[in-house]
Amino acid sequence: MMDSDEYENGGQEAAPIDMLAAYFEAHGWSYDQVGEDEIVASTQGSWAQYELRGIWRDEDQVLQMLALPDIRVNEDKRGAIYETLGLINEQLWLGHFELWSSSGIVLFRHGALLGAGGTLTLDQAQILVETAIDECERFYPVFQFVLWGGKTPAEAISASLIETRGEA
Repeated sequence: MMDSDEYENGGQEAAPIDMLAAYFEAHGWSYDQVGEDEIVASTQGSWAQYELRGIWRDEDQVLQMLALPDIRVNEDKRGAIYETLGLINEQLWLGHFELWSSSGIVLFRHGALLGAGGTLTLDQAQILVETAIDECERFYPVFQFVLWGGKTPAEAISASLIETRGEA
């Protein structure tokens, strides 16, 4: 496992779960390693507490990053949320949002094919984690507008994705 000094010097490579552990530790986030192939961390965003999961599949050389923004969807809202997911996912270059049908949980998922070496660099770890958090932060209001604000998916996206310019 990398120590914090190695992490801060940058440029290192490590086993994916070890690199994520070093990244989380350097940021002061609480985390637990679940076996050799999974790590779970928690961080506070602007809108919610996010659970981050890194899952390594050695046989495929794929690291899957999940971010769960603590959004649960009741049966009666699932149709609107599926439409919302479609509109949101059209706007993403990396990863996608999905709704787990068994639990009603919304999450962001991105997979990274690491190749034969099976190592993760600091830059890759940072991109995976920051992309997951950034997308959750960006689209959290959309889900809230649909679930609690009575807006249609299209209205929610229009209201949430207005870019402001200048300073107040």
